[in-house]
Amino acid sequence: MDIHALPTTVDVAFFRSNGYWLSPRLFSDAELAELRVHHAAVVAGEYETKRPPLNRDPEPGNTSRLVQVNNAYWTDATIARHVLSVQIGRIAARLLGVKGIRLWHDQLLLKPPQSGKAGNIGWHQDRGYWACLDRDEQITAWIALEDVNEENGCMEVVPGSHTWGLLGEDHFYHQDIDQQIARIEQKTGKPFTTKPCILPAGCVSFHHSLTIHGSRPNVSTRPRISIAVHLIIDGTRYRAGTPSEDHTSNTLRRPRDGDLYAGPYFPVLFREDEPNANVWMTAEP
Repeated sequence: MDIHALPTTVDVAFFRSNGYWLSPRLFSDAELAELRVHHAAVVAGEYETKRPPLNRDPEPGNTSRLVQVNNAYWTDATIARHVLSVQIGRIAARLLGVKGIRLWHDQLLLKPPQSGKAGNIGWHQDRGYWACLDRDEQITAWIALEDVNEENGCMEVVPGSHTWGLLGEDHFYHQDIDQQIARIEQKTGKPFTTKPCILPAGCVSFHHSLTIHGSRPNVSTRPRISIAVHLIIDGTRYRAGTPSEDHTSNTLRRPRDGDLYAGPYFPVLFREDEPNANVWMTAEP
C-alpha cells in the first residue's frame, strides 16, 4: 500500500464540501492479485481462519445477485491486514479532521456480471443504519479490487447530500432505484444529481455516512468486486433507544447507553498520538 498517498488540504476541502473523495492508487498489483484470490475464497465459503463471518447474504454457492459478507476480516488474515490498514485509518482521520479511527465493520461485496436489477443497491445513507452511534460523522472506505465504472455498476454519490440531514431513505436492497429519486427530490426540494465513482483497481473511494449513494446494474461480463470498510471516530459511544439497536455490530456485545465502542471488536486503525497503533484479533476472545 502506498503510505505516502494522503489527501491534501484541497482534497480535504473537496471532501467536506461534496461528502466524498476518490483516492489515487493505494494498492499494488501484487496486493490486488492476492486480495482477489482471498475475496473469491470467502465468497465461496472458504474461511482461512476457520472462523465464519458475522453474517452473509446469500449463502455460499449463490452468486446470482449481490453478495454481501459482514466482518469478512474475521475469516481471512490477508483481508484483515488490508481492512485494518493504518493508512486507510490515517486518510479517514485526515478527511474527518479527527485524531483517531476505529473499525465499525467491514463488508466484502460482489456484484455479479449481467445481474440486472438483482445487483442494484438502492439509494441510502449509511447513517440511517447507524443511528445507535452518538456522532453524526462516520466514513466509509470502499476498496476497488477490479476496475469499476458505470458498465459494471460503480457506486454513485449525490455530491453535497451529506448536508441534507438524515432523510430516512435506507433502502440498500431496493431495486427500483429510479422510483426513489422522485421521492428524495420531493423530500428535499433539491435536484437529485449523481456522480459516478469511477475507480481503477487499487483506488479507494471515501464517503461521509450522510452522503446519499447507491449503484445501478452490472451490465458487463465481468464482476464488480470490492471491500467496504466502515469506520467510526475513536471515542464514539452507544446511544440507546434508536431504530438501529439491533445492528449486527451491537450483537457482538450488548452495549448500555453511553458505552464506548472499544475493545477487540472495534479495533483501532489509527491514532494521531500512536501512529502505528493497530490492534486486532482473528479469534474469539
